[in-house]
Amino acid sequence: MTDYSIRERSLEPTSARVEHPLIETARMFAGNRAALSGLAMLFIIVVVSLAGPWLYPTDPFEMVWSPFSPPGTKGFLLGTDYLGRDLLAQIIHGGRATLAVGCAAALLSVFIGITFGALSGFYRGWIEETLMRITEFFQVLPTLLFSMVLVALFGASLAMITFAIGIVSWTGVARITRAEFLKIRELEYVTAARSSGASNTNLIFRVILPNSLPPIVVQAALLIGFAILFEAGLSFLGLSDANVMSWGAIMGNNRPYILLHGFTIMYPGLAIFLTVLSISLIGDGLNDALNPKLRMR
Repeated sequence: MTDYSIRERSLEPTSARVEHPLIETARMFAGNRAALSGLAMLFIIVVVSLAGPWLYPTDPFEMVWSPFSPPGTKGFLLGTDYLGRDLLAQIIHGGRATLAVGCAAALLSVFIGITFGALSGFYRGWIEETLMRITEFFQVLPTLLFSMVLVALFGASLAMITFAIGIVSWTGVARITRAEFLKIRELEYVTAARSSGASNTNLIFRVILPNSLPPIVVQAALLIGFAILFEAGLSFLGLSDANVMSWGAIMGNNRPYILLHGFTIMYPGLAIFLTVLSISLIGDGLNDALNPKLRMR
C-alpha cells in the first residue's frame, strides 16, 4: 500500500455517532445509584398516596378506637391519634395534599422566578434595576413570618397555603435564571438569531430559555422538598386547613402530646423525611447529569 493511499484513507470522514443530549442525561442519571434510590423511593410514596385510599379505604377523620392506642392495637398498624383516628389512614390520605402543595408551590415559584430572571437578564437597564430591587425585597423578608401573616389574614385554605409558600420561594430561581441569561445572551448563536430578525420574545423563550433550563430544573426539584417542609412547619404551628388531611396537619394536631405519645408525631415526620430525602437525591442526580462540569466526577 502506497503512502498516498494511506493518506487518502486517513482523510476519509469518520461516521462518529453523536448521542442525543436527553439520552446522555438519562444515562448519566441512571449511573447514579443514590439518585435511582431516591427515584424509586419517591415512586413508591406517590403510588401509595394516590392508590392508597382505594387499597386502605378507612376514613382518616373517623374515630375508630380509643385515643393514643399504641401501634398494632386491634389491627391498627400505626396506632391512633388524640381523637382515636387511624394514623395509617391519615398518612396515606394526607400524602395527596402534601405532595400537591409541594408541586404546586414549586411550579408557582418557578414561574415567578423565570419571569423575573428572564426579563431582568435580557433587557437590562431600568427594567433590570426594578425587577432586581423587587427580588431583593422578597429575599430579605422573613419567609416563615411573612407566610404566617398571609395565611392568618386570608385564611388557612390549601390554596392560600400554596400561594404563601410559592410567593416567598421564587428569589433563588430568579437569580439563577438571570445569571444564565447574562451568560448566554451574548453567545454567537444568540447574536446570529438576533441578526436574522428574531423578535425579543423568540430570543427569550425559544433561544435563550431552553439553554438555561438545566440549573432551573435542578432548583425546581429541590423547591418541591422545600415546599413540603414549609407546609409542615406552618401546619405544626396550627396554620393548616382543618378540612384537609396532610402530613403537616397530623403533626400539628398531635403537637401538644409529643412528649407522652411521640409516635403520633414520629410517623408523619418520617414520611416527610423520606419524601424530602428522595427529592434531594433526585435533585443531586439531576445536577450531576445536567451539569457538564460534574459529569467527569
